[in-house]
Amino acid sequence: MKLTFKKLRESAIIPARATKQSAGLDLHACIEKPTEIPVGEIVSFPTGVAVCPESADVVMLVFPRSGLGLRNGITLPNCVGVIDSDYRGEIVVPLINHGREPYVMQPGERLAQLVTVPVIFPETETAEELPESERGTAGFGSSGRF
Repeated sequence: MKLTFKKLRESAIIPARATKQSAGLDLHACIEKPTEIPVGEIVSFPTGVAVCPESADVVMLVFPRSGLGLRNGITLPNCVGVIDSDYRGEIVVPLINHGREPYVMQPGERLAQLVTVPVIFPETETAEELPESERGTAGFGSSGRF
């Protein structure tokens, strides 16, 4: 499986793994100057790259970097970003500051990680009834704490 990246700006950094066994490729902020993320605010950061997977049956998922979240409260507002295999536009990463003070993103800083996973394209149908199950319609918290 191969991902082909296209630089959309000269200063863009092609995503790469931090270590040989890293699941995600690091995405970098392609910005001209340091940019503040105020507390409680969302700021979108361009990466300066577009991607094309070798296979159509994958999805690229954008996850927050654990260090930014743990130390600074910086994460994705939608938890996980979804990049469909047929999207060819620039990867843009929105970040929200849940921390206690403003955070300043630096040009070229690692801001998120891109993980590629297989996807199943199910057929869909409509039914008047669904088969019974042990759980039934019991929802949130119905399976207990343990």
